[in-house]
Amino acid sequence: MPIIRIPLIFSRPSIIFSSRTSSLRISSRAIRCLYPPKKNITRLLSNSSIAMSEYKSIAATDFKSDTVTTPTATMLQAMLTATHGDDVYKEDKTTNDLQARVAEMCGKPAALFVVSGTMGNQICLRAHLQQPPHSILCDYRAHVYTHEAGGLATLSQAMVTPVHPRNKLYLTVEDVEDYLILGNDIHTAPTRVISLENTLAGLVMPIEEIAKISALARRHGIKMHLDGARLWNAAAETGVPLAEYGKYFDTMSLCISKGLGAPVGTVIVGEPDVIQTANWFRKQAGGGIRQAGLLAAAADVAITETFPKLKQTHEITKKLASELEEMGLTFQIPVETNFIFLDLVKAGIDPAVLIEEGNKLGITIVGARIAIHYQISTAAIEKLKLAVKNALEISKQRHASGTNGVKKPDGSLAYGVYDKIVTDH
Repeated sequence: MPIIRIPLIFSRPSIIFSSRTSSLRISSRAIRCLYPPKKNITRLLSNSSIAMSEYKSIAATDFKSDTVTTPTATMLQAMLTATHGDDVYKEDKTTNDLQARVAEMCGKPAALFVVSGTMGNQICLRAHLQQPPHSILCDYRAHVYTHEAGGLATLSQAMVTPVHPRNKLYLTVEDVEDYLILGNDIHTAPTRVISLENTLAGLVMPIEEIAKISALARRHGIKMHLDGARLWNAAAETGVPLAEYGKYFDTMSLCISKGLGAPVGTVIVGEPDVIQTANWFRKQAGGGIRQAGLLAAAADVAITETFPKLKQTHEITKKLASELEEMGLTFQIPVETNFIFLDLVKAGIDPAVLIEEGNKLGITIVGARIAIHYQISTAAIEKLKLAVKNALEISKQRHASGTNGVKKPDGSLAYGVYDKIVTDH
């Protein structure tokens, strides 16, 4: 009789399938391994390929982005004890509990777990928009405009009004008021939504300015959306509660897979009718997750464990910035949270040299943007400083010999996309 043995992750083969009788025999041991009691979780994990005591993040040497953070052992444990309900039918307790938690933290009555920050932003904005023509006003660097694959045009049929802040840091109410499109002029696409981002390139938008812009929007019946992919960082840095930010927006999107380190997920919050409409668009985009509890469990742990660590991450970033400054480096914008944007042009550093020096030392650098997250190691930071020092010396030598950098047709240095301010998720 042909026999197929199916190995299990945590035990010896215990599932046997007979092709002759089409029968499946599952031992009691297999059932215990597939659905282990909570008290055995640690023991099972310690016997698996990832031992709790030896778990280390592969992100420890990666300065590319805070998106590279990896799930911790506690998150993996939580995934094993999550409920297995179908979230498309709103039947998963772990997911429902996470949504309720984030909604309460933000002072909103409803929330929805989605797979990414991009999806969260796009379905929120789509839920606010009805019949074109319509437009969305945002910062010219905003992720919803520059890094979401043209979603506003494709999904919402929306024009975008990108605004350059006069202070070069964040939008003010004066900036917004100057570019609002109001009235019934048939040549225009009226502003229906103002979309802000906090933090943007690591910069914190002052709550006072947000309040003024929100008041302006309310006067004209314009909706307010917040790309809060890193709102956790803004709240940690300023001490302003998430619920205080929530007062000024109709919807907010909060990513949990960046600095907080969950493997997957963003939670959007708002009024029940808007969240219901967003759920429709989530389904339409293929974002309905069946056993979402596995992901929601890790996200819940990330909020509990990592949110309190963000302030320390910011202090590490600022200390590093100070040390780089002592080496003669300057920055494109102020260092306020967990990002540093080096002014490589002013320093005369070829970004390719900086990247190469990082590679030699076993760390990942992508150019001018340096992202610090809670899993970066102290050793990696020391290597980063050495890489910058070496790149500076090499670039000076090349400059003296007239061979520094890649030349453009006009003779100036050519720098890549990662050497200007970018806000990619």
